[in-house]
Amino acid sequence: MTGSYNRFRFLPDGAKSVWFAVFRRIDMPTYSELVKPELLSQPVYQPGKPIDYVARELGLDPATIVKLASNENPLGASPRAIAAGKAAMDEVHLYPDGGCYDLKRALADSLGMDAAQIIVGNGSNEVLELLGHAFIEKGDEVVMGQGAFIVYKLVTLLFGGTPVEVPTKDRRHDLRAMAAAVTDRTKLVFLASPDNPSGAANSQEEIQELIDALPEHVVFVLDEAYSEYLDEAPDFREMIAAGRKIFCTRTFSKIYGLAGLRIGYGYGDAELVSLLNRAREPFNANAIAQAAAVAALGDQAFVEHCRAANAVGLTQLQSQFESLEIEYIPSYANFVTANVGDGGAAFEAMQRDGVITRPLAPYGMAEWIRISVGTESQNERALASLTSFLSRQGG
Repeated sequence: MTGSYNRFRFLPDGAKSVWFAVFRRIDMPTYSELVKPELLSQPVYQPGKPIDYVARELGLDPATIVKLASNENPLGASPRAIAAGKAAMDEVHLYPDGGCYDLKRALADSLGMDAAQIIVGNGSNEVLELLGHAFIEKGDEVVMGQGAFIVYKLVTLLFGGTPVEVPTKDRRHDLRAMAAAVTDRTKLVFLASPDNPSGAANSQEEIQELIDALPEHVVFVLDEAYSEYLDEAPDFREMIAAGRKIFCTRTFSKIYGLAGLRIGYGYGDAELVSLLNRAREPFNANAIAQAAAVAALGDQAFVEHCRAANAVGLTQLQSQFESLEIEYIPSYANFVTANVGDGGAAFEAMQRDGVITRPLAPYGMAEWIRISVGTESQNERALASLTSFLSRQGG
């Protein structure tokens, strides 16, 4: 390369650029040729479109856009959490507490567990990825429901594992079929309850039957991102204390309204948490997020208010779907998934009306969209837009 460069070093800059581009294509490997082959086929997570992006794309006023795509809390965060986050900015020049001492203590008190049984992550998504670091190797199998939260599949593929996607039954995960799909190669079983994107939930008894059917070499992972919306969530802390291989994940992104701070956690056996911490990046949870999360946990009155408002919003959406004779999946979360005939077309039409929803083709549900519960007026906007779309489709 050095000799070739000397030969052409007197060429004009433009000619040099052309020569180097040709030389690179002929003699140099590309990044794609150097990267791990598995990464070339790795799917990429597609987040919901931000309000500002849609405003620029369609020439809309951002203030008129309603985002009901990402299951965010339309009431925002607790005023206590916002105040605590702002106060934490005064020391933003310092590294955060790498051990998340205050937050883990607050979580331990809330859960009635030891702080050593809790791990904090950059959103619960990071905690799910830590499970991949710790357990999934090439050739391992990971069981999940078909159409389950797509991150389970992404994490499995990222570490060379094989996703085993079990077909649903009546739009709900078939837990007995999931148990039957477990083999000697299975490392993890993922289940969310309530589920995303369906909104369906499983009872304590249904989930326990699945856990009881799993062999000892399998770790059961229960994603509880939406559990705070349930009147009574399943509880497996006693089984964890008894030594069962159960690990649960939660997030502050949903009912607590801290999605922009990316803070979540997992809890389980202390030995498992210790192993996950070996794979965790240092300072993975920032100081502002930690402070806001501690304050949010201390404002359960706000959580109750959000749960009640969400129940009203669910009724508003689902009642109108019934009036319009739209098929939907009864939801126990903060969103409703509805069959609108052509999810992609409905998404585009509603977006032009300034209402952002989530098309579900990546989940194998091309006819469906997911609509997050908003405020009463936001829900009215979404329903009016959807009704207009359906009338144009002759539906």
